[in-house]
Formats: sequence, structure tokens, C-alpha cells
Amino acid sequence: MTSAALRRNAPALLLFALITVYLLLCFDQHGLSNDEEVQHVYGRLLLDYYRSGLTDLSAFQYKNLYLYGGLFDLLAASAERLLPTMNVWDLRHLLTALFGLGGLFAVYRTARLLAGEAAALSAVGLLMLTGAWGGALFTHTKDIPFAACMAWATLCIMRLVPLMPRPPLALVLQLGAAIGCAFGLRVGAVFAVMTLGLTVFAVSALSAGDLRTRAAYLLRSIASLLPAVPVALALMALFWPWSMQAPGNLFKALTTFSHFTFDLYTVLDGEVMKIGDVPRHYLPLYLGARLPELALAGLLFAAVGALTAGRRIDWLRWLPVLLAALLPLALALATRPTLYNGIRHFTFLLPPLAVISAAGLCAAGRAARARPATATVFALLCAAGVAVPLYDMARLAPYHYVNYNRLAGGFAGAPDRWETDYWSDGVREAAALLRARIDAEPAPAEPWQVAVCAESLQAQAWLPTDRYLVTRDWVRADFFISTTHMRCDEVLRGDEIARVERAGLTLTVVKDRRALPPELRRPLR
Repeated sequence: MTSAALRRNAPALLLFALITVYLLLCFDQHGLSNDEEVQHVYGRLLLDYYRSGLTDLSAFQYKNLYLYGGLFDLLAASAERLLPTMNVWDLRHLLTALFGLGGLFAVYRTARLLAGEAAALSAVGLLMLTGAWGGALFTHTKDIPFAACMAWATLCIMRLVPLMPRPPLALVLQLGAAIGCAFGLRVGAVFAVMTLGLTVFAVSALSAGDLRTRAAYLLRSIASLLPAVPVALALMALFWPWSMQAPGNLFKALTTFSHFTFDLYTVLDGEVMKIGDVPRHYLPLYLGARLPELALAGLLFAAVGALTAGRRIDWLRWLPVLLAALLPLALALATRPTLYNGIRHFTFLLPPLAVISAAGLCAAGRAARARPATATVFALLCAAGVAVPLYDMARLAPYHYVNYNRLAGGFAGAPDRWETDYWSDGVREAAALLRARIDAEPAPAEPWQVAVCAESLQAQAWLPTDRYLVTRDWVRADFFISTTHMRCDEVLRGDEIARVERAGLTLTVVKDRRALPPELRRPLR
């Protein structure tokens, strides 16, 4: 890279360097997510499947994990063998963060091609200021990798538009790789296929010539994209072998997840409900609560600009990004799928929304330059829009993913209104607090029994088994570790001896139950 190119790209290099430092400093501060144990077992079983010469079929009989692609878990299981001395859960979180970093680069390139360097930097910044992305980069080991692959698929589709009907083979193969990797994580990659199909159809329909000429344009475009198909299928088969074992498996996974439900509750603006009964506005309301105020303002500016700019916008270039952001949201509104954990299952909407929002902010900034006073006010508001979520994230560290914008009450107003620490991320720190309080005592004849309102391994991974054993017999438990999410900490009595707290918000509590009489040991609900 020449010195001129270095100077030109210095802001981007600095921004990505800072993000990389953040990832390296924070990846080993998080606990396991609720699904992480079974995901990693699935990855190990997939690795066994390949190591056995495709004869060990245990991966396809393990719970319902075969309905998911195993790209991330297979990579994590392989990395575990290469780095046996590293804590496997920290390893998974570092790998998730690297996927997220790749997704950020895709967002940067997309925004730069569509709206320039300022929009590209703004899009990356907005995404990192969003707790549901910047704080989820470590523990959301299904959602972040999938969102990153979908961001790359969107970038490839956007780059195809001006090159149709004969795009270069290298770009077509990149598209196939992005979509194949997305399918290698979740069947939701079908949204990328839908975006591609609608984009190709729109480009063909708006091409020059009569109906026959346009039809020929469409056929040439489809033919030019065919090399992407074997690449996508090969990668999908590699990372999600079950999907290719029978013709209907892909459709089975798609229909299963569209109305997948079990006995779990979620909360929406203070109302607790079953996850199968969420209203149509669940997802848009959570998006409105989770996106920083500055990102919401950018989306508003983008909408106003789109209505007033009309033909001056290159709508075809923007179409893949708009479809990536709005098509899944529209289908969720129309079909009312089972939803919980806020926007977790739709984390892949955040990258295209960040691109749109950044473009809206930059367009508004250019318009404000005509009046110095307006430009000053706009700059001050943008500075405040950056400073507030940064301040909140610093106070919540490392639990950024529980953050909400001030319009939704902020993180202090989240309990009982919104999903908070649904991944029980604070259990790791709570386990350390328990040890700091109890390890000084004489060793018990039998290990202390610890109940945990989470999966057992989420606590046991951080507790030595010679002194502590996580038990499912909550009546006999000597200690209780629980997140405050959905008030699970109120299920068992005990003397609170420690708490994980950030900025006045209690995330996790530790209770000592050893002195409780038998009549007070049973769960309250």
C-alpha cells in the first residue's frame, strides 16, 4: 500500500485497530451462553463424523442440533484440538469475535461502495455502538457468525448489480461461498437467496429493451450465476451434512424453525408472554429499543431522504441492502414466527440497517452544511449520540449486550420491561465471587451443592469440582447462583452474599442457603 493510500485509509485502519484491541481485551471475560455446551458437543460430533470416514452418525441423532448448520461449531471443535491448552469457551468467544470482525469489514465495504468513506466509517461505528452487536460479539456464537456471512452475501449481491448480466466469475464464486457458509450456519440463509432472486429480477425488468430483450437479459443473468450453485451446495454439505442427506431436509428445517416453540416465556415492554404468542410488533419494537438513538435518527433521515430524493438515488444498487434489512422483517410481521431473546434471531438485520442509517446521517450532514448554525447543532447531536451509548457500554462492561437506548428506558429501566441477561453471561463472574467468599473456609467433607438458574455447565465450568458441584436438586442446594432475568433469582431463598452489578443494575446474585431450615428450602414457584 502506497503512502497516499495509507493516508487515505488511515481512519478505517485506526477504527479497525481499535476494534481489534477491544476484541482481544474482552473475549476472555464472558461466561457460556445457554446453548453453548450442546453446540460444542455438536461440533465435536461433526468432527467425529469426518474423522470416522462418514460412518459415525452420532451428530445426526444428537437432540435437534442436526437442524442447524455446524460451520462455527466444527471450526471451534477443530481449533480445540489445535489449541488444547486454551480454555475452550474463551476460544469459542474469540472465534465468534473474529467472525464479527469479518462482518464489520463487509459492512464497511458495502457502505463505502454505496455512500462513501464517511458512511462506511459511520456504519461500522453505529454497529459497534449497538449493544446487540458490540456486546454480542463474544457469546452469541450462532447469531454473530450467521450475521457476518449474511453481510458478505449482501455485499456480493450489491456488487453484482452494475455488472449484470455477465458478472466476473470470481465475484460469482464469492457469492456462492458467502451463501454456502450462511447455510452452513442456519437455514435462514434462504433470505439471502430471496434477496438475490428479487435483485436479479428487478435488474432484468428495468434493463433497456422490449419484453423479449429483458427476458433474454434475465436468462443470461441466471446462467452467469449458475457457478455459484455448486460452491454454495458444496459448502452447505460440508458444514451441514444432514441438509443433503435427503431431498426434503432443507424444507423440513425451514418449516420447523418458522414455528418452532417450547415452554419458554419472553417479555415485551413489561408484558410477559409465551414465545409462541408474541404479537406482530415484537421484532420492530425490540429493534426500536435496541438500536442507539443515533442509528434510529439515521434511519429516519434515510427514509425522509428516500422520499424526497426520488430518481437521484441509484435504487438498484441499494436494492440488495434494502431487501436484506426489510424483507425478513416484513415476513416476520406477516407470519408471526416464534420469537424470544429480543432481536437475537434477527441479529443479521443489524448490518444492513447500519449501512442505511449511516447513509442517512451522512446525507443529513451534507444538507446541514448549507447553514452553519444547523451544521453545528447537527454535529453536537451526533457527538451526543455517540457519547451516550459509549458511556453506557463503559458502565456495563463487559455485559454490553444488555444495553437499551434511552427511549426504551435504558439498561436501568430494562428489568421487567425487556429481556436482559438472557444468556446468563454474569454467572461466570458470580462463580468467581462465590469462590472469593467461600474458598477461605475449611474444605467441606463433601463438595458444596450449588443450584444455578442456567445450564449446569455455565456455573460448573468456573467452579472446582473438589469443592463445588452444580446440582439439579434445588431443595438440598447449599448455594444458589441466578441471573435476575425473568426474576429467576426470586425462586429460592437464601442470604445474598454477592451480586454482579453494573451501574445500579443487578445482573446476577449469589445466595447462601446453608442456614435455611427445611421448611424454607423449597422453591417459591
